[in-house]
Amino acid sequence: MSSTVTIKNPATGEAIRDVPLHSKKEVGAAVTRLHEAFPAWSRQAASHRAGLLKKWHQLILENQDMLASLITKENGKPLKEARGEVIYAANYIEYYAEEARRIFGKTLPGAANKRLYVTKEAVGPVAAITPWNFPAAMITRKAAPALAAGCTFVIKPAPNTPLTAIELVRLGHEAGIPEDVLQFVNGDGAEIGEVFTSSPLIRKITFTGSTPVGKLLIKNSADTVKHVSMELGGHAPLIVAEDADIDLAVEHTMASKFRNAGQTCVCANRIFVQENVLEEYAAKLAAKAEALQVGNGLEEGTDIGPLINAQGFKKVKGQIEDAKAKGASVLTGARYEEDTEADTYFVHPTVLTNVDSSMDIMHVETFGPVAPIVSFTTLDEAIDMANDTPFGLAAYFFTENYRTGHYLHERLHYGIVGWNDGAPSAAEAPFGGMKESGLGREGGSEGIAPYLETKYLSMGL
Repeated sequence: MSSTVTIKNPATGEAIRDVPLHSKKEVGAAVTRLHEAFPAWSRQAASHRAGLLKKWHQLILENQDMLASLITKENGKPLKEARGEVIYAANYIEYYAEEARRIFGKTLPGAANKRLYVTKEAVGPVAAITPWNFPAAMITRKAAPALAAGCTFVIKPAPNTPLTAIELVRLGHEAGIPEDVLQFVNGDGAEIGEVFTSSPLIRKITFTGSTPVGKLLIKNSADTVKHVSMELGGHAPLIVAEDADIDLAVEHTMASKFRNAGQTCVCANRIFVQENVLEEYAAKLAAKAEALQVGNGLEEGTDIGPLINAQGFKKVKGQIEDAKAKGASVLTGARYEEDTEADTYFVHPTVLTNVDSSMDIMHVETFGPVAPIVSFTTLDEAIDMANDTPFGLAAYFFTENYRTGHYLHERLHYGIVGWNDGAPSAAEAPFGGMKESGLGREGGSEGIAPYLETKYLSMGL
């Protein structure tokens, strides 16, 4: 019998709901059911799978207020951001409902006495492990293409935020997706990960999270030669050239840096500003950051919610204090609200200048509302600093000159690039990183490919 764990609101420490903790035996049984359900689901007509996904999409929209409130309660992000995430999550389901009917094969020219065919078919049962920072979108971005392709799917959400996953799966079943085709398991990450990676019945692992955990999953999946998709850590640069529209750059920096209290893998972590516009940019960014309201995401007017836990709080505070000790100037922020008894942790939006490479914040992903600003003289200097990291998930730059824009785009080694755009993600576009930021893409027509096998048929006449 499963034990349970109590999920708490990170803004208040209040209990929300008890959820089950599944044992290794229960997870193994879920995998078996996934395997047994795969043949029938994969042979369903694409139009049938598409119809069920469309119903799931509609039910999510009908329940968006409930889902948004739940996301805010268990994750802490402001309600307005949670509403946006629900719509974003639903968009992936709608998009892949349409893609389900566009899984194309092809014929090839061959010898006169042969017919050559290339077809696509579902990889098999898929196990997904998702993070807490987008508890809805990180699920649908994986589940929608997997189900559309004909794969069965089991989700293991982050321990902090399982409630949204439970409700999404419930709505999927209500839409008509069979219970064994779309499943939920919850429990110890290492234990469940070991079941997923060791089982020959799981044919693909898809993961969003830290690079060290992703590397371990890749390594442990090798014995059964599983397909893997990995969206891993980032350390995004944001470059402001001297010919940028400064007000636009500040507006989009705010959108990138302070969304979800800076707890996103694509938020701007290192801001490089050309020296002759540094003072204007920094002053305007600090003024906007200072105006952000910190508090409970369920309260009207809140812009910045809590950090997810004590570990995250310690890391962010440590980076700020390290930067200050090494000479950084605080334009705003560097203020903290910590209640260890309630287990709630807030960091006020912080803007730092006089930042250099000796500081920890320049080398370790922050995951918090801190904007460190570094001055540069030439574009090549900014490019070198931006690329000086093993990560390559997202990058941003601001310029009104198309030559400068193309120069930067060609030289930044990142999978996602925003040009005068601090929020480039979309269901229609491929999302993923280079270098140690991952393998594969999610979103767009590229996002369904990792859930498909290629089969070649040579038919003699």
